Amino acid sequence: MATATSDALPILVIGGGIAGLTAANEAAEAGHRVIIVEKEAYLGGRAIRLGKYFPKLCPPYCGFEINLRRIKQNPDVTVHTLAEVTKISGGPGDYTVSMRQEPRYVNQRCTACGECVEVCPEDRGDDFNYGLTKTKAIYLPHDMAFPMKFAVDMAACQGSSCSKCVEKCQYDAIDLAQQAQDKELKVGAIIVATGWRPYDASRMDNLGFGTHPNIVNNVTFERMAAESGPTAGKILRPSDGKLPKRVVFVHCAGSRDENHLQFCSSICCMASLKEGLLLKEQYPDAEVTDFYIDIRTPGRYEDFFTTAKEAGIELIKGKVAKIEPSTDGQYLVVTAEDAVSGKKVHRVADIVVLATGMQPSLLGDPLAGSLEHDEDGFVMTPLSDAGIFPVGCARAPVDVTTSTRDATAAALHSIHQLVARS
Repeated sequence: MATATSDALPILVIGGGIAGLTAANEAAEAGHRVIIVEKEAYLGGRAIRLGKYFPKLCPPYCGFEINLRRIKQNPDVTVHTLAEVTKISGGPGDYTVSMRQEPRYVNQRCTACGECVEVCPEDRGDDFNYGLTKTKAIYLPHDMAFPMKFAVDMAACQGSSCSKCVEKCQYDAIDLAQQAQDKELKVGAIIVATGWRPYDASRMDNLGFGTHPNIVNNVTFERMAAESGPTAGKILRPSDGKLPKRVVFVHCAGSRDENHLQFCSSICCMASLKEGLLLKEQYPDAEVTDFYIDIRTPGRYEDFFTTAKEAGIELIKGKVAKIEPSTDGQYLVVTAEDAVSGKKVHRVADIVVLATGMQPSLLGDPLAGSLEHDEDGFVMTPLSDAGIFPVGCARAPVDVTTSTRDATAAALHSIHQLVARS
C-alpha cells in the first residue's frame, strides 16, 4: 500500500457503497488522499444487503470484509458517515464542496457493547432489513458495520426526556445534545457513487404491493434470503413464518413501462433468476414461476439462465395483469396473459416477488453544482468538466461487477487528472 506523496488535493468519493469503496481503495492505495462522504450511518450501500451475488452465488460479506479492511488500514482515507454533499463549486483540480453531517449522538468512545439497547424503551423499523424487523432507537446498523459503533434514530428517540441509554453507558459514549455540522472540503476530483433506490411498487395498483404482507419487492426478498438477514437466510412467508411451497417472480415490475420506468434496469432478470435458485436451494420441491417480458441475460450470464431452467424454474412470457388474495385470504393468485399461447394463465403463490427497477438515488434531489443528469436522473459524465466521474448505479443501472470496474476506472482517471495538474 502506497502512502500519499502528492501535494494534490484529495479525491472526494460521494457514496460508500461497493462502487464508492472500490474507488476509494484503488485511489488511496495508489498514493492519493481520499475523502468518503456517505449519507447512511455505515458503509456498504445496497450491495451489502444482498442475499448473494450472481453468478457465483457468494455472500457479499466476503468481498465487503476485504474492502473494509483495506479502508481501515489506510491512513489516507477519511470517512464521513451520516453526511451529504449540499453544494459543489469550482473546477477540476480545485473544487469547494459543502457538506452537512447529521449527528450520530454516539461518539468515538463507543465499544459497541450493546448495553444501551437493553434499556432503550423505543422501537423503530429496521431500514437495513427494509422494515422486516425492528431495532431499538439506539442501534447498530448491522453486524459488520463501519464505523463499528451505535447510532441513535432521533425520530424514534424520546431524547433528553428519557436518557436511559446515557445513564447505562459506562463509557460516556452517548451524547443526545450533538448537533449537525456544516463543513467545507477542498478537493481536486470528485467520484459520484451515490447508487440507486428501488422503484416504488405501490404506484402500480394492479400488483397489490403494500396491501398484502406476502407481496414483496426484490430487495426485501434479498434480505429474507441473506444469512445476515432477520431469519438467518431461511426464506419464510412474511405473514406467518411458514415455508413457501409456491413463489412467483414478476419481472419488469414498473420497468419498460411508459407510465413508470421507460428503461430496462439491466439486472432484474438475473436477480429474479438468482432469487429463484436461492429458493430452490432451500426447497428443491418448491414451485417457482417467473413471468417476464423478455429474458435479458447477456454474454457469460447465458449459462446462468440455463442453470435456472435446468433447476425447474417455470418461465412464462407474459405481463402480469393483477395479483389478488385467494378467497380464503391464505394465498395469492397471479393472473397474466401467456404471450406465446395467447391464453390467460393463473398461478397460486405463497409469496410474490416484484422485480422493481433501479432508480438513481439523486432523482428529485440532485447535487447543487456542475453535475449533469439524463432524462431518467442518472448522472452523466460532464462534457465541460474533466474532474467529475459518475460510477456504478449513479451513472446507469448496472451489476456489481460493472460497478467495481467503473470505480477502478474513475480512480485511475482522477489520479491522471490530478497528476497532470500538479
